[in-house]
Amino acid sequence: METQEELTTEIGTTESEKQILKPKRVKIVSVKIILVEKVKSKKVACEVKHPDREETFTMSSVAYLQDRNVVTKGLWFNKDSEGKIQKGSSLAVFLEKVGVKTISSLVGKEVDTELDGNYLCFKAY
Repeated sequence: METQEELTTEIGTTESEKQILKPKRVKIVSVKIILVEKVKSKKVACEVKHPDREETFTMSSVAYLQDRNVVTKGLWFNKDSEGKIQKGSSLAVFLEKVGVKTISSLVGKEVDTELDGNYLCFKAY
């Protein structure tokens, strides 16, 4: 019965309350590798704590310098022929900037962020 009542719900008049966080230093509280079904590839997802927000949220992209230009890319998990993280990849650049050698070592690190459109990304330059 309740579902049928929803069929008569009208369009609202209030704007959505989208909170755009300002670029600040965040703390990585956990990391995991997720499978992105759409592209059938793995990506590193970092759960972070922002000083202006109570709840944690996930970040999985980084802005860094590539050929004198700032580019923003996802933290894709790609391996080289030796089974290690691909040198020069966005993930490798991010790990080097933070000063760690493994993904799990990111936990507890504080990292600067910047805006990429309306979304925060890690800053690695």
